[in-house]
Amino acid sequence: MPNERLRAVMTSGGWTHADLGRVTGVDPKSVERWVNLGRVPRRATALKAAEVLGEDVHALWPALRQSRAAQKVSPELVAVYDQRADLPVSLFVDLLASARERVDVLVYAAVFLHEAYPKLNDLLRERAAAGCTVRIAVGDADSVNVRQRGMEEEFGHGIETRCRLALMHFRPLTAVQGIEVRTHGTTLYNSLYRADDQVLVNAHMWGVNAYRAPVWHLRRHGSGGMFDTYADSFSAVWATAEPVEE
Repeated sequence: MPNERLRAVMTSGGWTHADLGRVTGVDPKSVERWVNLGRVPRRATALKAAEVLGEDVHALWPALRQSRAAQKVSPELVAVYDQRADLPVSLFVDLLASARERVDVLVYAAVFLHEAYPKLNDLLRERAAAGCTVRIAVGDADSVNVRQRGMEEEFGHGIETRCRLALMHFRPLTAVQGIEVRTHGTTLYNSLYRADDQVLVNAHMWGVNAYRAPVWHLRRHGSGGMFDTYADSFSAVWATAEPVEE
């Protein structure tokens, strides 16, 4: 499809294919294809052409706006799920089972894991025995932020009860070498389930129970990306958390 906007701008400015090709460093036949066939030049070339034509680059080539947006999708993003309830527990289990160096779990309660997979503690013991460092941070049932979360979800004292239940589930692991369990009282913006360079992030939304909130699966890609941001967040919470005694 011809690029009529580009044709009109060139015509009004007295630009020929050869003229625009010369100032942008491309063959005149390439410019002809931009106009007559609607071809989209490389971004750097398009920016130079738009500058000399005195026109907005996205007005001449709207597709460049779309491609820029697509490039903003993180290479670390593996998948996005509408809500945690859509994920089988096996996805969490398989992720944790894949760990070779590190398992980090940051939640308020997440008792759905033990309820759906009673052998979770056995799995974590196996990972620790294989050399993994396992860190589990659950919500302090007596903290202001946990109580506030219960009110926001209209869950009342249920969230506090579930935090105590989660601690009951995880407490036996405090005697296992390589595993540490702590309680935290931070505002929990996301629940994190990390295994080495992968993490499942369960978002928290005001007034919405975590099982109805989205989950994204990230895999680390270089340094300084989304994965590292969440890993650093875990470390910051962990530093404030209180160790659970046997």
